[in-house]
Amino acid sequence: MTTNTPPPDAQPDVESTSVELTVSAVDSQVSSVRLVATLAIAAMLSGLLLAAAYEITLPIIEANNAEALQAAVFKVVPDSTQLQPLVWDEDKEELVAWSPKKSADGAGEESSASEEPPAGLVIYGAYDENRQFIGYAIEAAGAGFQDTIRLLYGFNPRAVLPDEPRHITGMEILESRETPGLGDKIYKDPKFAENFLFLTVDPSIELVKDNPTAKNQVDAITGATISSKAVVKILQKSTADWLPRLPKPGDEPAFIVIDDEQQQQQQEAEQPPAEESSEDAESDTEGEEDPDNG
Repeated sequence: MTTNTPPPDAQPDVESTSVELTVSAVDSQVSSVRLVATLAIAAMLSGLLLAAAYEITLPIIEANNAEALQAAVFKVVPDSTQLQPLVWDEDKEELVAWSPKKSADGAGEESSASEEPPAGLVIYGAYDENRQFIGYAIEAAGAGFQDTIRLLYGFNPRAVLPDEPRHITGMEILESRETPGLGDKIYKDPKFAENFLFLTVDPSIELVKDNPTAKNQVDAITGATISSKAVVKILQKSTADWLPRLPKPGDEPAFIVIDDEQQQQQQEAEQPPAEESSEDAESDTEGEEDPDNG
């Protein structure tokens, strides 16, 4: 009996197949590495572009925010044309004028040498064109129906007439995400804003659902009672926190004026004196004549 054996060419080439599989696996790994590298480079470039865009637009955004804040201050404190940050000094327990640079002669106090006043401890003094104090502009925030409500209100600590107590002179919503058509009336409804044109704080501010009968009452917006109540609560808390800190009428911080020349003088005064090197000292000594040998 003879056995038919396949010719050598008909037998599978195991070594060749193994090499092909290895090459295929290597190609797959290389493709994966390339894909990961491409994605990483794309992510890095996107991050750099976003960072560059942020750095470019940040000064513009800050300038716009400062402009909007200034406009809001002048609106809630009528007749004001200049503002100045006033900071609560925890150590001295008093309100002091703040500025990034202090005047060269030391006039006026400031609580910080940084370029920005500390958050949460600053309010704004409002002054007229003659730099005479008119009132305060105080920023406050609290929970609304949808999200946080940020607002700014003006405050006059001086009685206009003997029978008129200190009062709020205006209120401006800075940020709100209240329900469109309902809660957003806290900044869209002119009648609601009129509640704060002369709103006394003694006794404490309160919300009413009908026509107010007292100068410390705020008329709630129909259909937006929760948002109206949120605004009143924010004002109640802020006035309770800040009013005891305010100086007596007539003792408000003066407006600090710092021009470019004063800033330069201050910067020069803040620079430490240059130390004379030992070589310069020796040369000066050698150049001097001995008075005994003169």
